[in-house]
Amino acid sequence: MTSPTQAELRAVLGSANVVLGPMAGITEAPFRAICKRMGAGLTYTEMVAAKGLHYNPDSAISRSLLTLAEEETPCAVQLFGADPEMMAAQARHVVERLGDKVALIDINMGCPVTKVVAKGEGSALMRTPTLAAAIVAAVAEACAVPVSVKFRKGWDDESANAVEFARAMAAAGAAAIAIHGRTRDQFYRGKADWDAIAAVKAAVDVPVIGSGDVFSAADAKAMLNRTGVDAVMVARGAQGNPWIFREARALIDCGAELPPPTAFERIDMAREHGAALRAFAGDHATGRMRKHVGWYLHGLPGATFVRERVNRAETYEALDALLAEYRAYLEARTG
Repeated sequence: MTSPTQAELRAVLGSANVVLGPMAGITEAPFRAICKRMGAGLTYTEMVAAKGLHYNPDSAISRSLLTLAEEETPCAVQLFGADPEMMAAQARHVVERLGDKVALIDINMGCPVTKVVAKGEGSALMRTPTLAAAIVAAVAEACAVPVSVKFRKGWDDESANAVEFARAMAAAGAAAIAIHGRTRDQFYRGKADWDAIAAVKAAVDVPVIGSGDVFSAADAKAMLNRTGVDAVMVARGAQGNPWIFREARALIDCGAELPPPTAFERIDMAREHGAALRAFAGDHATGRMRKHVGWYLHGLPGATFVRERVNRAETYEALDALLAEYRAYLEARTG
C-alpha cells in the first residue's frame, strides 16, 4: 500500500475515521499492530526526537521507534523538535528510510511534559506560533508525504489560541490537523473541550482529527457528531482495550453495539501482546508489559492480586505463566 497524497488524505481519514494516537512508552509496534487489526484506521508511532535522529540515527532507540509493523503500514510517524532545519532534515531521512510505509509525518506540538516544553518543544510551540509555522513549512517542503500537526487547545485557558494556531499551521503547509481539547496547563486533568475542537474544524479547510476523552465507541461517535471532525483519535481509551476500534467502527458504520470483550478475551489478548512485545523488545518486554497487563485486567475478579504478582515477575516466562494461571482460575471459578 502506498502513502496517501495530500489530495487523498481527507478520503483516507473519512473512510477510516477512528485512529490510534501516539503515546510515549505505550504505542510500540506490537500494540499498534493489534489496534490496526481491531479496526484503527491509522496508527501513529511514539514521538521521535529529531535531535536524537540527528546525532544518533542508528541507535537502538531510534531503530525501535521507527520499526513499523507490516500490519499497520502505512503509518504516521510523529517527530518533535524546535529547529526547523533539523526537523526538515530528519523528516526527509525518515521518509527515505521507510519509503511508502509512511502515511504522513506528524509534528508534535502538544506534548505537555516538562522536560520537553523546557526546550521549547511540544506544546511550548503554541507560545511561539511563528517558529511553529516555520517548522511546518520546512518539513512540508522537505517531505514527499503529507505533513500534519498535533497540538492542544492552548498553553492555558488565558492564552487558548487553537483556532488562530490551526489557521497558521494550515497556511504554512499542514495537510491535516489534530487537536487535543485540553490546554498544556491541564495535562490530562479535567475535561477535554470539544467545543474548542469544533471551532478548529470550522476554521480550517484541511482535515481535522479530534482528541480527548474518547474512552468508548459511544464517545467516538459523539465526538464525530458534535464537532464535525474528519476523524477521532483514541489514545488512553485504547489502553488495555484495543477492541474500542472494532466497537467504534460497528457503531459508527452500522449503528451496532458490540458486546465488550470477555474476561478470557482480555487475558488472551494480554498474552498475545506480551508474546509480540517479547519478540520485539527481548528481555525489556517484561518491564514494559506490566502496565499493559494492569490495563487489560482492570476490573476483573482478583485482578489486584494478579497485578501485584505480575509487578514482581522477573522474566517474561514468569509473567505469561501468571496470566495462564489466572485464566485457569477464572475458568474454574465460572465452571
